[in-house]
Amino acid sequence: MKEEKLNSIYLLYGEEKYLLETKLKEIKSLFGECVKGINYIIIDEQNISEIINDIETPSFGYEKKLIIAKNTGLLKKEAKRKMGENIKIKEKLNEYINHNINIINKSIILVFVEEEVDNKSELYKTIEKYGKIYKFDYQKPAQIEKIIKDICSKYKVQIDSSNIKYFIECCGTNMQDLINEIRKLIEYAGENGTIKKEDIDKLSIKKLESIIFDLTDDLGKKDITDALQVLHNLIYQKEPLAKILITLYNHFKKLYITKMALNDNKDLASSLNLKPNQLFLTTKYKLQSKYFNEQDLRKILQELCNLDYNFKNGKIDLQVGLETILCRYCS
Repeated sequence: MKEEKLNSIYLLYGEEKYLLETKLKEIKSLFGECVKGINYIIIDEQNISEIINDIETPSFGYEKKLIIAKNTGLLKKEAKRKMGENIKIKEKLNEYINHNINIINKSIILVFVEEEVDNKSELYKTIEKYGKIYKFDYQKPAQIEKIIKDICSKYKVQIDSSNIKYFIECCGTNMQDLINEIRKLIEYAGENGTIKKEDIDKLSIKKLESIIFDLTDDLGKKDITDALQVLHNLIYQKEPLAKILITLYNHFKKLYITKMALNDNKDLASSLNLKPNQLFLTTKYKLQSKYFNEQDLRKILQELCNLDYNFKNGKIDLQVGLETILCRYCS
């Protein structure tokens, strides 16, 4: 790719969708002009049975054809009884590629884009043999920081490491969301400007999970005024009350798990089942867990469960119930 040469077969897969889509755009850019239905074909699970026919059909007026097979399920690990017709298509396609690789090399760029992949399947091994495979894992915090820093540098905008960390804490670790948010901040700072913490607070859209951290800090400090203000701001922003309840429950559940893990000297990241790009959260959970004892956390979790039950049975308004739990803890 760096030498601006395209392979005949690619497999792009993994959890980090932004980097995957960026690589796909690079392939399309290197391929050149795309005329849909002529030299550019998109295939999904609905029309995967046509893939061999599409490979064999000439790209009239063009030297090569770009075929993108996206989320077809052909490389997914599933029981044969569930795969049904896909098993036959997978076996037929695998055999076709092996027998016709010279034809494919001359006239086709075939790109598989999948969410899940079985790297032991015959089709995977065939793609590995003749093509290129790219796996896009979630980026670790240090990698995300570097990407954000590089983007800012390209636009001659400064941002220090502590503010990048704060930016990630506020906006999450989804690369597409981070790119969208940092673009706003870069425009606001302007060339040779500096992105500051107050700019992030002013302009960035905070993730619900980040706001729940703020609310929990207020609860830990017994600051009911600020805790209720955070809740009312979420309601004003039209966050569904049911979603707030679930997020709040999951957050306190993680604080309880944190308490247990620290008491038993267990690895916190494993206990919380954190992904590589979420490891920075271990510090935040440790700090917040100090606000509460085990009994407090169990009580809050039970009250949130009771609220869910009573709301579903029409015994209480959800907003009133959430406000009551916050006030009761801070009283």
